[in-house]
Amino acid sequence: MDYSIPTINLSVIGPEIIILLTAVSVLIIGLFPNYRRWSISIVFIGIIFAFYDIYYLWNLNQVGFDGMVLADNFALLFDIIFLIGTLLTLLLSGNFINQYIRGTGEYLSLILFATLGMMLMASTNDLIVIFLGLETLSISLYILAAFRRSREDSLEAGLKYFLLGAFTTGFLLYGIALIYGSTGTTNIYSILNFLKDGSVEIGILFYIGMILIIVGFGFKAAFVPFHMWVPDVYEGSATPVTAFMSAGVKAASFAVFLRLFITGFSPIISQITGILAVLAILTMTVGNVIAIVQTNIKRMLAYSSIAHAGYILVALTALSRNIESEFSAASIMYYILVYTFMNIGAFGVVIYMEKSEEEVLKISDYAGLGFKKPFAAICMTLFMFSLAGIPPTAGFMGKLYIFSSAVESELYGLAVIGVLNAVIAVYYYLRVVIFMYMKEAVLDFSYLSARPVMALSLSISVGGIIYLGIFPQSLINLLTNIL
Repeated sequence: MDYSIPTINLSVIGPEIIILLTAVSVLIIGLFPNYRRWSISIVFIGIIFAFYDIYYLWNLNQVGFDGMVLADNFALLFDIIFLIGTLLTLLLSGNFINQYIRGTGEYLSLILFATLGMMLMASTNDLIVIFLGLETLSISLYILAAFRRSREDSLEAGLKYFLLGAFTTGFLLYGIALIYGSTGTTNIYSILNFLKDGSVEIGILFYIGMILIIVGFGFKAAFVPFHMWVPDVYEGSATPVTAFMSAGVKAASFAVFLRLFITGFSPIISQITGILAVLAILTMTVGNVIAIVQTNIKRMLAYSSIAHAGYILVALTALSRNIESEFSAASIMYYILVYTFMNIGAFGVVIYMEKSEEEVLKISDYAGLGFKKPFAAICMTLFMFSLAGIPPTAGFMGKLYIFSSAVESELYGLAVIGVLNAVIAVYYYLRVVIFMYMKEAVLDFSYLSARPVMALSLSISVGGIIYLGIFPQSLINLLTNIL
């Protein structure tokens, strides 16, 4: 039997290698108390080098490891989104790191390992590598969710996330096994060629495998009915971890969906358009309706996160209906980038409101913030407006593109339901703004002090949603040309 050595091109995974080396370096430095203060600087330097390597790889479209990993512009764009989310999260993590100084190296390295998992998921061209990336991401997040070991709610969050995540991983693995059994390969392009071969009959096991894969990633992206973990895990985790989790996991999951839909499953993906439409309607509606009655701002943002997964599902459904629609795929990537800015920004204000070791989570506690701390209140107002889809923020343009993609694919009913859900969402987002500016303060905000690094993170997020809301076309054109 002839065995050939796989071609290895390490430059394809250059950004991943940089993040990996940075994570290991920070973990080792954390063992030496006298040098821990350098940890965060090393992380930022590593992220900067990763950005530079992405710039170097742009438009080269390299392939490595016998076609298992790709460094195309699609993967590199998602790498940029992941690194932006990581950077914003780390800027917001100052107080949390100070509270848990003994775990500085572990916390920073776990954030980077999770980012590495996301990057692998976006860069892969093989179902096995997707699984490896997902597990790298998931295991890191299980630990991060329970990182506040002295608090029961944090331990509960980590345990719930671990148990439910391990359960759904079984669905994903079984789906991959069925796909492999049906096609004889786990390579996404080989699966595409198999489906294009008209002489080969596609069996029922292949369709079951495809559905199980959607279920597995539906859990990570928080589709209804796979959303049960979200409110408890978001509430129990440290707020910087919640912010990171809410944006990064969703982005990584939809990166995989796009890769599979546009390539591997594209010849038959239109056959499950109805299933995706039902998932989108359920996810939007359940998320928005339950968010209305929440009085805890982290739980409100958790259900809001579910609803936003439903909005992105609308465009994914439109893509399945018309797989040639570059606009549908571009609208998904645009919305994911916008969502990263506005959701991490909203959680950033929640972090700012925290006392030394006490979270301020009641929406009513934000009463009077607009007059006591105007900068934080203005930022929160813009984030709420963007999440609600109010112009001229990027959230409005994102929803406009999402629903336009549904209309382009002649899914008029789905577009109407999406718009109605967006209208419902305005209520609970504006309620936060009303409390900040139209209610008398119930808390003494004197404990809130200037935090320049946190202000920088909030300013970047605000700048992102304003710029992308006013000048979206150049980014849309770029995203359309990527595919």
